[in-house]
Amino acid sequence: MSDTLDRTAPTDAPILDVLSQRWSTRAYDSVTPIDEDALRGALEAARWSPSAYNNQPWRFIVARRGTETHAKVVASMVEFNQAWAAPAGALVVFIAETSRGEHQFPSAFYDLGQAAAHFTVQAHANGLYTHQLTGFDAAAVAEAFGLAPEFTPFSIMAVGNLGTIEDAPEFARDGERAPRVRRPIEESVVVND
Repeated sequence: MSDTLDRTAPTDAPILDVLSQRWSTRAYDSVTPIDEDALRGALEAARWSPSAYNNQPWRFIVARRGTETHAKVVASMVEFNQAWAAPAGALVVFIAETSRGEHQFPSAFYDLGQAAAHFTVQAHANGLYTHQLTGFDAAAVAEAFGLAPEFTPFSIMAVGNLGTIEDAPEFARDGERAPRVRRPIEESVVVND
């Protein structure tokens, strides 16, 4: 996005470039189809993320722009998120499997988060941009896709090619230009002996 500031995070310690350069855009190219190899690589990274007891309590709904699946996912979102996420090349619903038979998975959402993080980093390494959202009707997604009660839709990730500032809804344009900030690590570390 040529008309934005440098989006590289100003880190206090060296981290991998793929992490410092990853950011969550709201400006997606609404024309270019999703790069299928890049998407597959991101899904593969999610598949290989760690999970308690190797339960792998994640499932995904992959909805490419222009499909009926995509329309159903977009319809579940709050209006604010529809405005910026719908143009992305694909929407991926991240679903937690909270139990399997008699076995409850208390770490299902934690493990799902790791899968989402691995997906995000690999997508960025593959040239795609992502933005996660939780402003959607999970029950509507579960109903639309016939999910069993043990499968809980938790988040949706927009993924696709980076657009321009003009591709972002007007309400999001200032955010696309704003410097990236995080609180200092000292405010997040509770004990550091």
